[in-house]
This record gives sequence, structure tokens and C-alpha cells, in this order.
Amino acid sequence: MNSLRLFYFCPMRIIRVTYRLMYFMAYTLRIVAEVYWRKVILRSDQHTVMAVRRRWARRVLRRVGVLVTEEGVPPDFPCLLLANHRSYLDPILILRNVDAFPVAKAELANWPLIGKGARWAGILYVQRNQGASRVSTLKAISDTVLVRNFSVILFPEGTTSDLPGMLPFKSGGIKTAVKNNLPVVPVAICFSDNRDFWVGEIGFMEHAWQRFQEKKIDVRVVYGPKMEADDSVKLEQEVRNWIEAQLLKFSKNGIAVSH
Repeated sequence: MNSLRLFYFCPMRIIRVTYRLMYFMAYTLRIVAEVYWRKVILRSDQHTVMAVRRRWARRVLRRVGVLVTEEGVPPDFPCLLLANHRSYLDPILILRNVDAFPVAKAELANWPLIGKGARWAGILYVQRNQGASRVSTLKAISDTVLVRNFSVILFPEGTTSDLPGMLPFKSGGIKTAVKNNLPVVPVAICFSDNRDFWVGEIGFMEHAWQRFQEKKIDVRVVYGPKMEADDSVKLEQEVRNWIEAQLLKFSKNGIAVSH
């Protein structure tokens, strides 16, 4: 009990997490205002707006103590990026390098600051339990890559997980890629501490309050090779095998820590 009290009530931890959360909110508000100005008022092109978001992602991650190590080469061509899902930080980790439209739950649209800013900067919202919404989102994915020439970020598990590997995939994204000949790039997101996984019933603010007390959060983002196939089952297995191989490699190297 004493160690738990020390963890939550150490003055330096409280100062650290308070500063980080206040910085996150203040800087995000500033960026949302800039995105609005460029997108709505100046009518800037999408790449210009996304450059603002990329600047936000890099700076805010650094200021809240997230140290990112990268391997592989982020794609510079329109594609479907498929990643394992661990945390609310996952899309930001990829957006720091890639101009892309993340696919996210429609509930995010109601988040203060983030929801509106994400819509202006570029995002595809989906109602998970509505078939019509899923169909329209899959159509939007193909149009975004093929017509608008932007990448799309999709987490095919559909939710976060703390498993050593990955949950079963939602098949829509893979089938859309095969049907429309979309290039696929797998991305492995490897946190050094399993406590950074956002799973279970814990709320966003409670989890953020706990984890941003730490001096740093180490995460490795690994970009894989371009993949294409004419069979969705085969492509799904190739993506899964590649990502899980990266997760296993870093786990064996002592990167993943269980508590």
C-alpha cells in the first residue's frame, strides 16, 4: 500500500504529469486553431494541413515523454498501413511520419479538441456496430488511396490488446485492399512496458494520469515491406506473420516488460 501511495503521490510525479497533460491540452488547442485557420479559412491543401498535424505529433510525443525509435522506412506512396493496436498513442506514432487518414471510432469525434481537429486534419470515422457505416468506410478507404492519393491507417484488430501476438483481424480492410489492388504496409508498434497498453475498463484520463508520471515511455515503431496479393486470406496471414515476428523479436530481446 505504501509503495502504491508513493507511486501516485510522489510530488515530482505529480508535477511531471500535471505539466505534461496541461502542455498536451494547450499545445493541441493551438494546433487545432492553426488547422482550422489553414483548412477552413485559407483553404490550404490537405498536405499543408497534415504537415501541421505531423509537427503536432512529433512535438507532443516528445514533450509528454514518449521516446520513439524507428526501424524501416515510412512509406512515401499511398497505401494501407496495417498496425497492431496497443494504445491511444498508436495513430500519433504513425502520423508523426506519414500523411495519412486514420480510421477511428466515431466516438472520437465527440472528444474535446481532438475530435474537431482530427476531422479538419484528415480522419475516417466509422460506427463499429453499423453495417452501412462500415461499408461506406471501406469505400472511403479505397477512394482515399486511389483517388486522393493519401495513405490510410487501419488497426485490423478493431480494439487494443495486451496479447503477445494479435487478435483476429476484422477482414474488411484486407478484402478492400485485395479488391482494389491497394498496396499494404505492415507496421509493428512495440512498447517497452506492458503497462502502456490501454486495455480493460480503465478510462483514458486515468490511464494517461498513471503512465505520464513516468520519466519516459519507450516505444519502437517498425515499418515493414510493401505487400500485395490477390488472395485476402494469404495477405492477412503475411501481414499477421510479419507484425507478430517483430513483436516476438523485441520481446525476446527484453524490450517488452511485464509487471
